[in-house]
Amino acid sequence: MSTVTETGHPERGPVRYERNGPVAVVELHRPHRLNAVTDEVSRELVGALRRAVAEGARAVVLTGAGRAFCSGHDLKEPAPAEDPLAARERLERLQDVTRTIKRSPVPVIAAVHGWAVGAGCEWALACDLVVAAEYTRFMFPEAGVGLTVTNGVSQLLAAVLGPQRAKYLLMTGSGFTAEEARGWGLVNEVVPDGEHRRYALELAGRLLDKPPLALALAKETLDRGLGAGLEETLAMEVDLSMRVVGTDTGTGTGTGTEPRAGTDATDTTGAGPGAGRGTAADSGAGSVSGAGGPHRAPAVPRPGRRQP
Repeated sequence: MSTVTETGHPERGPVRYERNGPVAVVELHRPHRLNAVTDEVSRELVGALRRAVAEGARAVVLTGAGRAFCSGHDLKEPAPAEDPLAARERLERLQDVTRTIKRSPVPVIAAVHGWAVGAGCEWALACDLVVAAEYTRFMFPEAGVGLTVTNGVSQLLAAVLGPQRAKYLLMTGSGFTAEEARGWGLVNEVVPDGEHRRYALELAGRLLDKPPLALALAKETLDRGLGAGLEETLAMEVDLSMRVVGTDTGTGTGTGTEPRAGTDATDTTGAGPGAGRGTAADSGAGSVSGAGGPHRAPAVPRPGRRQP
């Protein structure tokens, strides 16, 4: 797992871990790909979150390097050659991020900026608290490319938004702003652009005044009160996702070994909120490829009026 060494020099890797006193900071670190998700990212992110608990951190801040929190699945990664069992195992490794966040006895705070798309949006929703920079753009694009959500979203999103708004966001793939997310209860604080990490660390500091057991019990009580068990929900999502593995999704092309559940709506290299250059989908680069060929991804709306 990638870490920041004692000398302050970061090791290479897609996830970085550091300590800010009693607060652990876990950073997605693929800025050249807007922190797009790979199987390695999922594995290392789980390892970093578990390390924080093992080392006695009192709170965790989950954030992303560069111009985005997480842009979803990395569309430039070649589709893995895998049978249905291997596809199921990969999906469950992706879901292990949500499992680990929910099982953690310490609060996990998402510090979100830029794009939070697909798995990025799912992982932010799984966190206990969310701080978002004002020009953050959220999106669930899975339905547009013939896939379905994972990471507990089928439970967690409806629990916060109600089924009608949750269905609208999942079915249409419509992007929404940080202010909209705050109004709907998905985000706790909207902060000035570029200040998301600092505000998240300040929020973590406020939690340090509380007894650790009381915080852990508050988290567990609310999470367990959502209704259906998370494990049941996670298993159901994989079952549903497996229905599109190696089948025609209705777009005229089979998805092969898809779904890659944190699906990026666009090849976001060089794009981002307020970037002012359109999106990779505009240039023809944004697609989700399965064994049978590419699915054209939906265009991502430009999320801000200023460049980050």
